[in-house]
Amino acid sequence: MKIPHMDTYVTAPERLGETVLTDGRTLAWAEWGPRDGHPVLFVPGAATSRRLGIGAGAAEALGVRLVSVDRPGLGASSPDPGHTFADFADDIADLARRRGLGRPPVVGNSQGAPFALACTVAGVTGPAALVSAADEVAHPAFADALPDDLRSLVDRVAADPEGARSFLRGLGPEAMWSMVTGGAPDSDLAVYRSPAFEAAYLAALEEGFAGGGDGYARDTVLAMGRWSFDPAAVTEPVDLWYGAEDTVHSPDNGATLASRIPGAELHVVPGVGGAVLWTEAGRILSVLLERAAA
Repeated sequence: MKIPHMDTYVTAPERLGETVLTDGRTLAWAEWGPRDGHPVLFVPGAATSRRLGIGAGAAEALGVRLVSVDRPGLGASSPDPGHTFADFADDIADLARRRGLGRPPVVGNSQGAPFALACTVAGVTGPAALVSAADEVAHPAFADALPDDLRSLVDRVAADPEGARSFLRGLGPEAMWSMVTGGAPDSDLAVYRSPAFEAAYLAALEEGFAGGGDGYARDTVLAMGRWSFDPAAVTEPVDLWYGAEDTVHSPDNGATLASRIPGAELHVVPGVGGAVLWTEAGRILSVLLERAAA
């Protein structure tokens, strides 16, 4: 189903809140769509807060209660300096119990995708849509496939994770925005540079870094190292969505990652790059809901 988007591409959350977890930390969340809609968890991209969301109007049109969550140390969620992929899955299980989400299907975008996949591997969430997914670039399959600058960072994460975290902590909203827009194809810039979207994205980055760069740094080291879970252990349906013009998130636009996930389906969308989450949100959610119904 194609959802006609407004020229803003995103809309402000309809509800905001924070949930206290069993250990006393809080996870901050934002919601779109009807309160009694089908719950779908959303795990946002690198350093962006819960507020950005997906394509405008998609949740409402499909009757989805979209719940976006700040990972620990980002936005309004409490820091958890030693957290792992498994810890995040535990946090989501706790949140789901407290907020009546059941085992929701999950959308993971960019750097949020491996965290979403970890939740599915752990059985905390149902079917997954991994959109512009940050790939496991430290996997041996990509040993000779990475550009020099990325290869250098991957090697640094492996050899000196604390040093890598220290370097990454120094980045902020402006540097992240430059990474998003620098070298982006014109198809993405049409989204990113639209005034309302740019303002929303920059606000989400400002909020993401509100507590400093520790949360982003730890997430990045986890995502760029060897993952602590096995994608082959997934038993739920998984769809991977990449824009054909995306040269950032995966060395082969998800082909290797899809081959590592049993039964995964890879969708490569022409005419767009990393902005596919906001241009194809209706289609992505529709397929995810079909998987959940099945």
